[in-house]
Amino acid sequence: MFEQIKHNLETIEGIETYPITALLIFFTFFVGLGLWAFLYKKEKMDEMSQIPLNDE
Repeated sequence: MFEQIKHNLETIEGIETYPITALLIFFTFFVGLGLWAFLYKKEKMDEMSQIPLNDE
């Protein structure tokens, strides 16, 4: 079964760009998320971390 899938993937033209594109998308997303978390205001982060503990 794996041979059939491998053969199909080898015959598709331009298939080698999909893994590179996916890697760039995920890398960009996680770097952006890391920057957002690093640059977020500490006061707002402390306020949001206390929300689950409030009884209101």
